Amino acid sequence: MRYHIFRGLGVAVVTPFTLDGAVDYPALKRLIRYQLDSGVDFLCILATTGETPCLTLDEKNKITELVKEENKGLVPILKYCGGNNTAQVIEEMKATDWTGIDGILSICPYYNKPSQEGLYQHFKAIASASPLPVVMYNVPGRTGVNMKAETTVRLAHDCENIVGIKEAAGSLEQVDEIIKGKPDRFDIISGDDALTFSMIASGAAGVISVIGNALPREFSRMIRLEFQGEYEAARRIHHMFTELYSLLFVDGNPAGVKALLNDMGYIENVLRLPLVPTTIKTKEKMADILKEIRI
Repeated sequence: MRYHIFRGLGVAVVTPFTLDGAVDYPALKRLIRYQLDSGVDFLCILATTGETPCLTLDEKNKITELVKEENKGLVPILKYCGGNNTAQVIEEMKATDWTGIDGILSICPYYNKPSQEGLYQHFKAIASASPLPVVMYNVPGRTGVNMKAETTVRLAHDCENIVGIKEAAGSLEQVDEIIKGKPDRFDIISGDDALTFSMIASGAAGVISVIGNALPREFSRMIRLEFQGEYEAARRIHHMFTELYSLLFVDGNPAGVKALLNDMGYIENVLRLPLVPTTIKTKEKMADILKEIRI
């Protein structure tokens, strides 16, 4: 079992679309190359930021193959496989070809709002069936249920192939509780760009980032400076992003980062319903900040 695979800057890769709504594979290839050339540490594919609920199975398979082909084994790939039906998630795991993938990201069950014991049993069952290391994903703003620190720590100790958690509950107190109780082989990964500086200062291993799609060099530099103990220099980069953090998500994710990438010339500003592009006002504000950052 490999541990500490997903550390540093991980990017939650967007899915570019053409103006007529088809997956824009050439744009995705350019974007992956940009990430790799900018020194990202790992890629996270086909999760929330990738608009995965609105992709067909064929599209997901083609995206996976393109990313693997472009990556050429340079950095680890974390691929999403999750849901609120435990048996169905396990079936999907068994039916999927995981060749070239290094780990599985799996979300807390949403909508049916399980108890803490239900969350524990769900992830224990997934860990038992998984052919790869598992990173859990706690994001109560989307799922309607928060996996408490004691449940995370319990799973970390009981399931050897659960190697980490993408923690996006927005609570630094919860992060501290997990770090205090977890085994050494288990990593906490920030799921919130705005809290990444504070989480890494507390002992988190890295981030699965949205903003990293557009500004991977700058965001990874902040993280590396923190790892080296250069907190003041890292804090300056963090503060440079402060307004952008909120603008990226004010109209939903990935609307903000897609607008940013569109301004940078990488993709069309297209999302699939029920998601829609960010407002013109927000887009203009982000474009102004982007100019300042690049200066």
